[in-house]
Amino acid sequence: MPQKIRGAQHQEKLRVLVVDDEDDLLELVRYNLTKEGYAVECVGSGEEALVAARREPPDLIVLDLMLPAVDGLEVCRRLKSDSRTRDVPIVMLTAKSEERDMIMGLDRGADDYIAKPFSPRVLTARIKALLRRGEARRREELETPLEIHELSIHAGRHEVKLAGVSLDLTYTEFALLQFLAKRPGWAYTRSQIVDAVKGEDYPVTERSVDVQVAGLRKKLGDHGHYIETVRGVGYRMRS
Repeated sequence: MPQKIRGAQHQEKLRVLVVDDEDDLLELVRYNLTKEGYAVECVGSGEEALVAARREPPDLIVLDLMLPAVDGLEVCRRLKSDSRTRDVPIVMLTAKSEERDMIMGLDRGADDYIAKPFSPRVLTARIKALLRRGEARRREELETPLEIHELSIHAGRHEVKLAGVSLDLTYTEFALLQFLAKRPGWAYTRSQIVDAVKGEDYPVTERSVDVQVAGLRKKLGDHGHYIETVRGVGYRMRS
């Protein structure tokens, strides 16, 4: 049964969000994925998909291209541009089999593409493959330090070294630094930073982002200029 670790005490099923406006297809996919051991949530519109994915990001999304109002391409674009959901793999479904539709989906960040009609076994196999790749990527991130400038950020150890010297950072400071360091040169709004670094025990507001950045810069000392202020936007890690 597909499972992920949630702390040291118990395991939880991997969650899949399925988005399609055809009830029969939703039931077919729900039945087959549930049988494989996944926890499945089904919604029938792009608007519902955005709400569900942002409320509690799933482990994977199966997304139909042809949806009323907000179509699958737009849903995919919004999810991949949102710091909360950009790393969630997306499998796009469509009745169209033209190459241009596939390219459009992949260009907007979709991770795989299956044309209708499809075999549930093929869909399940693609989902398993994507989740395996995602898990391998996460493990690599935990085990491999992120190196930038004189900084070494080790997610698995929750450790930051500056020129070989360990820094004593809070949970929020660590998450903020890691978030900015993953994409040097990219500017993020305070709202995006809040979404990325907020934790259960460390509530963060947009206004307190400035306080957290100030504290982090102080701990970085002479290297505090690595975190740059972008006027009218927010902050970025110097590239």
